Amino acid sequence: MNQNKPISLPIILGTLIVGLSIIGGTFIVANAFYKVKALSNVISVTGSTEKIVKSDTVKWVSGFSRNVGGDNLKEGSAEMKKDLGVVAGYFKEYGIPETEITVQPMTMTAVCESQNNVFYDKFGNQSCGGNRVTGYTFKQDVVVQSGDVDKVTKLSQDASDALIAKGVIFSSQNLEYYYNKLSELRVELLSEATKNAKTRAEKIVESTGGKIGFLQSASMGVFQVTAKNAIDFSDYGYYDTSSIEKKVTAVVRASFILQ
Repeated sequence: MNQNKPISLPIILGTLIVGLSIIGGTFIVANAFYKVKALSNVISVTGSTEKIVKSDTVKWVSGFSRNVGGDNLKEGSAEMKKDLGVVAGYFKEYGIPETEITVQPMTMTAVCESQNNVFYDKFGNQSCGGNRVTGYTFKQDVVVQSGDVDKVTKLSQDASDALIAKGVIFSSQNLEYYYNKLSELRVELLSEATKNAKTRAEKIVESTGGKIGFLQSASMGVFQVTAKNAIDFSDYGYYDTSSIEKKVTAVVRASFILQ
């Protein structure tokens, strides 16, 4: 008696599902192996280079002031004009062209009898409110921007003593130094940093007998402009303005094919 029975549809479907799962699993493993193998043929390194440059532009902010009584506004304004003439004359004698000098508008602040009730409006102007005004402080800033870095630096060191001796209440702020050819330098340093990355990659694979092939990818890191001997760095880039001599650092992340 023939005991063979037709194979039911559920059994057929189950067999197909198992078979497809095995094939799919084999493909995933093979594909993962391919990716691992492909990744093993690439080496990624970081290259860097740096260069010392001298700032080619300086910005210097200085100023002078006068304190006058509450009834001496006219006299205070006249004294300020006189002081400006002395300051401008001194700068001219020092060899600073007028085109490099910017005179900011004069400001005036009330001096209140009681500092406990001083008010400021939305523009930052001071008001004494109900207090009696005992006087006024006049102030005027002078900005020098020049390509003669050494001359302006020396001027900032000499000006206070010289102008105070002439009767001017003169004050100076810190100088700011800039390098304006950074865009041109960027191209040069990126090329050098990429070469440095290749050299590092070659040293790494040297002991294995491997060789570096073509460049697969490269990405530029942030530029760092620091003082000559400083170690200040930032993930977003750093730009030092306090020093004349600066160290410009470029970083490149590069991947090379291994032969």
